[in-house]
Amino acid sequence: MSVNSVVLIGRLTRDPDVRTTTSGKQVASFSIAVDRRFKGQDGTDVDFFRITAWGNSADFVGKYLGKGRLVAVEGRLQTSKYNDKDGNPRESVEVVAESVQGLDRPREGGESGGGGYAPSQQSAPAADEYDPFAD
Repeated sequence: MSVNSVVLIGRLTRDPDVRTTTSGKQVASFSIAVDRRFKGQDGTDVDFFRITAWGNSADFVGKYLGKGRLVAVEGRLQTSKYNDKDGNPRESVEVVAESVQGLDRPREGGESGGGGYAPSQQSAPAADEYDPFAD
């Protein structure tokens, strides 16, 4: 039996890039920065992970998330092998998201990535219809 599962919590490093494939399926690409603590040191270091989300998750990411937002990503690791422009073999690792959740509310001042916050991609209505922090 083998298991390929990853859970990451970090902040988006840029606004997501959401596209529609020729078959009509949405795909979102974005990166997150995740703090890494070292034993015996007071500081932290940061790891950056490329994330790809498909379908409803991609739609959620495009509507509700933007640069700087804190997110939880659950998914699997996927490697790709290719040759660079000089013909050198390269390998790339990315996370294919199965679930993406926003963990904070948008910052004041017109943050990009949609106007609302939604607790999960399964229940995310249109941004103009949803404000969970409204009284």
